[in-house]
Amino acid sequence: MNWEQLLSLKRFGDKNKRLRKEQDETRLGFEVDYDRIIFSSAFRSLQDKTQVIPLSKTDFVHTRLTHSLEVSVVGRSLGRLAGKKILEKHPHLKTIHGHQINDFGAIVAAAALAHDIGNPPFGHSGEKAIGEYFSLGNGKRFKEQLSEKEYQDLIKFEGNANGFKILTENRPGIEGGLRLSYATLGAFIKYPKESLPHKPTRNIGDKKFGIFQSEQAIFEDIAAELNLIPVRKGEHIAYARHPLAFLVEAADDICYTIIDFEDGINLGLIDEEYALEYLIKLVKNSINTSKYHSLTNTADRLGYLRALAINTLITEAVDLFLKNENLILAGEFHDSLFDKSSFEAQIKDIIKISVERIYQSEEVINKEIAGYKMLSYLLDTYTQAFLPETAETRDSNFTLLVKRSVPKLVIQNDQSVYKTLLQICSYTASLTDGITVASFEKYMGLKL
Repeated sequence: MNWEQLLSLKRFGDKNKRLRKEQDETRLGFEVDYDRIIFSSAFRSLQDKTQVIPLSKTDFVHTRLTHSLEVSVVGRSLGRLAGKKILEKHPHLKTIHGHQINDFGAIVAAAALAHDIGNPPFGHSGEKAIGEYFSLGNGKRFKEQLSEKEYQDLIKFEGNANGFKILTENRPGIEGGLRLSYATLGAFIKYPKESLPHKPTRNIGDKKFGIFQSEQAIFEDIAAELNLIPVRKGEHIAYARHPLAFLVEAADDICYTIIDFEDGINLGLIDEEYALEYLIKLVKNSINTSKYHSLTNTADRLGYLRALAINTLITEAVDLFLKNENLILAGEFHDSLFDKSSFEAQIKDIIKISVERIYQSEEVINKEIAGYKMLSYLLDTYTQAFLPETAETRDSNFTLLVKRSVPKLVIQNDQSVYKTLLQICSYTASLTDGITVASFEKYMGLKL
């Protein structure tokens, strides 16, 4: 892969090549990507979607929206720092093509901003609820009407693939979704493969999948434009990651490692002194002990250590990226950047505590159970309304009322079962935590 193609400004439907030297510096194309994402309804819905604590009413606990904004800030720093060194190493990118340091920061920031845009309500349990509805629940009835890959898309429903769908799908009057640059879309796709085969290798790009069958054509167009390296051909399609996807992933890793941990401390799920000890281990080489001991309350001590920890991990992530640039460009780097971290032990310790004290806390588990049941019920309600099992179900007044209650879910009469099911899943995934609860109560007749 080469940076000239990886930094493509092309957008869906372009007939002519967009040249960096012809860009308006006051409104760079990559910065337009950021604007389009932040003004989208899909992004705004993240304000009421779970990051760690579902339906939390505590103002200092992160939602998907605040998490995404923080990941984009970290991503911008990662991109700019890496971009500075890349331009020094490949000066023709600046002298001939006109690229600047901020180009890299803008691409990573935009992709990072959108990284959770396809996630369902109630966190990862929401993904499992959708997938298991089709593998274990009433959705199994559709299996024989789907191809193997189409069924896999549903039973392993993936927020990353749904995010790519949201960013790129054609809708009446809206061609190419948000029409983001192909560079940003490439950096967004952490798992540039179809749903099959499932985890075929230990390559980080095979950990999950990032493309539904419905977006395969646009994915291949993007891969060709960016000159991504194919790693599987024939029946199953997969490519090496866009290099900047490693920085997007690192930004997410930094934020959820440090900031989820911070949420746990603020909620009292992790003892303050115990937790701060682990953060100190991470920043022991940069901490100013006299300044730290002068801070008198938890918030200030935590804020100081958080800032140091994030800065420490940003610096190391950029160093690891640049050290492995040639392998990454050759498609031969198969780990996340932090798999190579000198702080791997400290990071694992923090994540282990977060899993035990936060992700598996009674509050989280109870709300995820409720969310799981509600999403399963909504999927049953929508599939019965739009793909009824019997004529009686199709003609029932309840079915007609359900259809009228979801005007955004427009199903064409002649579309395939797969497309209808994926549309239902994507719509259900778009619901916020609060709207999921309200919809469940409405259909169950629990609330007028």
